[in-house]
Amino acid sequence: MTSEPATVDTPLKKLVGEKTAKALAGHLDLHTAGDLIYHFPRRYDERGEHTDIRSLDVGEQVTVLAQVQRTAVRPMRQRRGSLLEVTVGDGSGGVLTLTFFGNQAWRERELRPGRWGLFAGKVTEFRGKRQLNGPEYVLLGEGGDGEAAANEEVEEFAGALIPVYPAAAAVPTWVIARCVRVVLDTFTPPEDPLPATVRATRNLVGIGSALREIHRPSTKEELYRARRRLKWDEAFAVQLTLVQRKHRAAAWPARARPAKPGGLLDAFDARLPYELTAGQQAVGREIAADLATAHPMHRLLQGEVGSGKTVVALRAMLQVVDAGGQAALLAPTEVLAAQHHRGMLDLLGPLAQAGELGAADNATRVELVTGSLGAAARRRALAEVAEGRAGIVLGTHALLYEGVDFHDLGLVVVDEQHRFGVEQRDALRAKADQPPHVLVMTATPIPRTVAMTVYGDLEVSTLSQLPQGRSPIASHVVPAAEKPAFLDRAWRRLREEVAAGHQAYVVCPRIGEGPQSDEEAPREDDNGRRPPLAVTEVAPLLAEGPLHGLRIGVLHGRLPADEKDAVMRSFAAGDLDVLVATTVVEVGVNVPNATVMIVLDADRFGVSQLHQLRGRVGRGSAAGLCLLVTEAVEGSSARERLDAVASTTDGFKLAELDLEQRREGDVLGATQSGRRSHLRLLSLLRDTDLIRDARAEAIALVEEDPELARHPALAASVAALVDEERAEYLEKG
Repeated sequence: MTSEPATVDTPLKKLVGEKTAKALAGHLDLHTAGDLIYHFPRRYDERGEHTDIRSLDVGEQVTVLAQVQRTAVRPMRQRRGSLLEVTVGDGSGGVLTLTFFGNQAWRERELRPGRWGLFAGKVTEFRGKRQLNGPEYVLLGEGGDGEAAANEEVEEFAGALIPVYPAAAAVPTWVIARCVRVVLDTFTPPEDPLPATVRATRNLVGIGSALREIHRPSTKEELYRARRRLKWDEAFAVQLTLVQRKHRAAAWPARARPAKPGGLLDAFDARLPYELTAGQQAVGREIAADLATAHPMHRLLQGEVGSGKTVVALRAMLQVVDAGGQAALLAPTEVLAAQHHRGMLDLLGPLAQAGELGAADNATRVELVTGSLGAAARRRALAEVAEGRAGIVLGTHALLYEGVDFHDLGLVVVDEQHRFGVEQRDALRAKADQPPHVLVMTATPIPRTVAMTVYGDLEVSTLSQLPQGRSPIASHVVPAAEKPAFLDRAWRRLREEVAAGHQAYVVCPRIGEGPQSDEEAPREDDNGRRPPLAVTEVAPLLAEGPLHGLRIGVLHGRLPADEKDAVMRSFAAGDLDVLVATTVVEVGVNVPNATVMIVLDADRFGVSQLHQLRGRVGRGSAAGLCLLVTEAVEGSSARERLDAVASTTDGFKLAELDLEQRREGDVLGATQSGRRSHLRLLSLLRDTDLIRDARAEAIALVEEDPELARHPALAASVAALVDEERAEYLEKG
């Protein structure tokens, strides 16, 4: 270990020793002094303010500050030896059992009632009681207790604020705290990358002070100032990246696609069987104006499930076809691509029948290109696309393969953008001679700060009105474990709807045996919970049991494409009463006669997923019903999440709840890039004002110095915080 000054690039093995450095690298991906210094505490425990043990979730890796209440030693039943059970509490009524196997009398002497400590481990449940098996722990000093005060680790917790770090079983929080102290003793902070004018205007502390105080806060006030500065750095880096990209994109050329009076779009509007909502008309005008400019449109269209986004997108596509170009719509599944195809053919009628008897004079063709097309059908479809006869092209990622060539691609519409990777969207864009106009659609409402942070280089349009004729959806939680009779009633309720001439969905988190698919919830669970329910297992049980005699179909992503399409057509035609499916029905599936949905193991789905799923019912004149079946116990965070979904159909409220319960970094695509999140402190939910201010400063700075040439330290800092891969993710949404 060295006593030389440490910089952000100094390897940790020079500072904390090879063994500890290896553990930090292997378990937490921390390799340098900079990695460790930027590994910020998750929270701070304070003497007198204790963790709420009652809020802990089974399966969670936790570190709790708690007091030993009592100990008990009892013989083990299955093998020789004894078991030490230690009950600890947080002072507010919550208790946790710590279990230690084997003869460990010394632990009983150490863990005396009254002692406070930090206890780290994975929460499990046994006979209804929360417990930690063999947790790591460190006891905190108590005044004159010489034994505890002599313990080296206790020095980390001498202050009033005790930092608790994101940790691993092999590297508990107090080991990280000790390593941070060693590094800070010799650490030379980097040059402050933030321009002095911004620091002064926004009243931000220097980077050196912020990095010291975030780990070893002298007061709550200093901790607040440190966190605010480091949050600013994260927000500013993201906003600078987005503003720079928007600035560059404004200079790109694109072919203008202005509206053409008397063309396909006007003919389509004239044959629409209903009136567009005011929102659809307003957004349509925004998109039409974008398409008429000589720079590529980059617009995000967000709208509640059923708000009519598809019609808005189709009108934009027709404007491009009128201007001599082609439009492509990329859907996440073949089921949805095929449904879009059928829906657009119905809406367009003779306007989509170019070359056929009865076609309108100015008709185009709408082609479906998917991976399951037969060879002859594929050749014919590709020729229509390449020669420009197909003005509108619909498909899945099969559109991205070599051999799909466009005559003049003018507009790309990406439906449910969160399901596509960066490279896929980029491949479709590359099929145009010049950058095409891009319209990204999502039915997952996006809180304002997320729109500002993730889609900051896109213009955002929102459809909040639902078209006339949509019916209300009632949602209820069905606590199957506590009240089995409620589940019986749910199946009877489904049968009542079918008897009334309606149809139903039953949604499961898993397909069944075989390799894991994207549409499935994780099946592994070592916390005492059973695996999630599977479509292939549930469907026969329902057919033999509570839904006996009903016509039941099965739909999931592992079925061959033609079989999926046949099942969906049968359901849409009313030939099936019940569709047992995975989340393959989550987006876009439109069967107005379906009025009830029962979601099994609802706690295994995310908030946005449940909201999307629920949107499949209530699409006709009859009211919709969504029943969320769960074994999650009352008071658990999973149950509270379901109660929240049941209590409102406001997608924006639910989106904020979803954001609260997810790691912030997921929003920035950490899951897509496979790297650690770069949002360590910034909360997209709580730091709205800070993000807005950072955006304003970023716009001013980029206007004055587009490439940050006069601010090299800032440019390097931005590059480190938002690497190129993440920057591309940000750009493409």
